[in-house]
Amino acid sequence: MRDGKPWIGDQVYDHEAQKNGIITDVQGGTYVLRPLAGGGVEWTAPSDEKLSVSVPRPERIGWLRA
Repeated sequence: MRDGKPWIGDQVYDHEAQKNGIITDVQGGTYVLRPLAGGGVEWTAPSDEKLSVSVPRPERIGWLRA
């Protein structure tokens, strides 16, 4: 999270798309997300208003290192 908002690397739930994902980029206020695992098609969220952080990036990265 950055300034209390979802940011790159955070695992989020996209309430509009009704699925979980990882934020991979933010382009002009639009959030680019990818599926949690297994590849698949990226999608975008027009803002952070309908994104809820499930696991912040520091916690996710900690899991990867364990």
